[in-house]
Amino acid sequence: MTASLHSASGPARRTVVAAAGAAGLAVALTACGGSDDDASSSPVESGTSGGAPDDGGGGGAAGGAPLARTADIPEGGGKVFADRKVVVTQPSAGEFKAFSATCTHQGCAVKSVADGVINCPCHNSDFSITDGSVRGGPATKPLPAVEITVSGDSISLA
Repeated sequence: MTASLHSASGPARRTVVAAAGAAGLAVALTACGGSDDDASSSPVESGTSGGAPDDGGGGGAAGGAPLARTADIPEGGGKVFADRKVVVTQPSAGEFKAFSATCTHQGCAVKSVADGVINCPCHNSDFSITDGSVRGGPATKPLPAVEITVSGDSISLA
């Protein structure tokens, strides 16, 4: 009877261990891909200090809603808007570009812009502020471009 009880509880233990492993994997994947939720109410600034907080009303990537003022985006740098999942750059004076803020390597959120590159902290992939192309790291695909419109001193998602 002892052998019968032992073998009957074996599969149950394996099921519990497998479920715990799957739950742990889900938590790890969420931590990598969902880290932008922690800073969803404010943009991550880089390049230069200062600038106004995200003045776009409402959340999400609604087209037409103001995203930033042109003065908020440093020349030769950029600004990550975690809540909108977009990074806006100004490669040269008066030229504004926007890219997805989701790294093409494993879906982590990019966090900063410095020295002409957009940086992903998860695995150190770097992307060009000019065209989103890979400048270094394990990523092999560029950041997808995001359509924006610049009207006067206002930058909006298209």
